[in-house]
Amino acid sequence: MIVPTRHGDGGCQMRSRRVFLRHGGLALLSLGVAPSFLTRTVQAAGGRRKILIAVFQRGAVDGLNMVIPYGERDYYRARPTIAIDRPGKGSDAAVDLDGFFGLHPRMAPLEPFFARRELAVVHACGSHDSTRSHFDAQDYMESGTPGRKGTKDGWLNRYLQGRDDDQATTFRAVALTGQLPRVLQGVAPVVAMRDISRFGLRAGAASELRDAFEAEYAAAADLVLGGTGRDAFDAIELLEATRPERYAPDHDAEYPRSPFGDALKQIAQLIKADVGLEVAFTESGNWDHHVNEGGTTGLLAGRLDDLARGLAALATDLGDRMADVLVLTMSEFGRAVAENGNRGTDHGHGNAMLVMGGGVRGGRVYGEWPGLDRDDRFEGRDLAVTTDFRDVFGEVLV
Repeated sequence: MIVPTRHGDGGCQMRSRRVFLRHGGLALLSLGVAPSFLTRTVQAAGGRRKILIAVFQRGAVDGLNMVIPYGERDYYRARPTIAIDRPGKGSDAAVDLDGFFGLHPRMAPLEPFFARRELAVVHACGSHDSTRSHFDAQDYMESGTPGRKGTKDGWLNRYLQGRDDDQATTFRAVALTGQLPRVLQGVAPVVAMRDISRFGLRAGAASELRDAFEAEYAAAADLVLGGTGRDAFDAIELLEATRPERYAPDHDAEYPRSPFGDALKQIAQLIKADVGLEVAFTESGNWDHHVNEGGTTGLLAGRLDDLARGLAALATDLGDRMADVLVLTMSEFGRAVAENGNRGTDHGHGNAMLVMGGGVRGGRVYGEWPGLDRDDRFEGRDLAVTTDFRDVFGEVLV
């Protein structure tokens, strides 16, 4: 359980060696190990199929302004122009979570999920590798092997390799991206597509011509690929039967009209169409704000608004299905504690991750809070990492 202790400066240290999910202990999983370990791990979990939606915030989100440690006086000292006010100071103030942490006001749509214990935060989380290179840090997070550039596959693909599924469909793992992300690269089959309504051969051509083309292509492909050609057309037919172009969200859910909102809406479509989805991936970009980051308004506020409204719409749309869905956000590293001379923030270290879904032991901020005093910072400038991101990944997989 989380045991908060108070420092003399009013800070709150959050210690947890328990779980942020309702079933199982902290996995302490080394994601660089052989898939056989993952097989044993997943088989032990049992139960009906669960669905993981992984969201990558590319560019390094400012976690200190996303989930604000308003109980830290040093937070305000370090950010004279971009800090978010403490709760109770108007509509532009932080949305209180637990008396110490608060959400950015543009993330208010997520507060009801936190209150219902369906959303948790893991703060001061990240890699113990000290790189501030976007490319390297993203590679390490997606491979699950910080400091090792030679890893061939991503940690999510290794999970898929390690869990045999006789009922797996073509849509077991789907990336709603223009190209296959590093986290899903590997020998396990994965589909990457930006728009499910454009997947495969779309309606429009005469059905006779289309059927003839499929028959010829599948026959030729079967000679080379041993049935893969027919599987591809079966997948196309399965997806088309869901009529993605006619999808209407349930429960009056309103997705933001953005690439991120569109991706989440399509993931909801796949879940409700029962096409066998187990792992979905999407991403949200433009989080690298060195200049004019803003506080309650500005660049970061706009991105957080898109993120929060998208996640809230997804959970609302899925309704009871969220009981078997878990959403995990990640970003390659955080931002420096102090704002720079351009009213932005430079590359940092520790960050915050969101975990949302029916299986989450939510309503809490997990992790050990290191403090923002200069002596407590990583290399004197950044939020220190107290939870390895691989421990979060490991618990999610279990």
